[in-house]
Amino acid sequence: MKSLVFTILSFWFLCCSADKEKVLVEESDSASIFNSNAQVTQVSISGEPNAYTFNTTISSPDTGCDQYADWWEIIDLEGKLIYRRVLAHSHVDEQPFTRSGSNIPLESTREVYIRVHMNTTSYSNAVLKGAIDTGFSSSELDIEFAKELENVEPLPNGCAF
Repeated sequence: MKSLVFTILSFWFLCCSADKEKVLVEESDSASIFNSNAQVTQVSISGEPNAYTFNTTISSPDTGCDQYADWWEIIDLEGKLIYRRVLAHSHVDEQPFTRSGSNIPLESTREVYIRVHMNTTSYSNAVLKGAIDTGFSSSELDIEFAKELENVEPLPNGCAF
């Protein structure tokens, strides 16, 4: 039932929204693929090709600077980094939380993964997969996929709190 309501509301929002921002996935039902790591649960996108803004919602088991989601990123299906949003602090009292990334160089038809990284446990296997034109859905990705991106800039330079 929740899925049907979401589908109807998503259709209405995509067709009728005055500000033309697309909500491309709503709260994820991916508990089956959720590990004890963080996960991207929602994304809404506005803008135009090669200059999109992604408002990305993350749920993570933050405890402070000792354990927190330190970035989310967009990668293509081959593992190339398209965009990374570094998170400067933990979000212990703000769960889930949403952070934006702007001027993302992406065509509306290009399929990508959106994933989150934890400072202690690396990448989550719970990702969103899709394209701006077709929407995103929960998926599972091997945590070793494109793991070498952990060493690619931009990277966090500490944790504020």
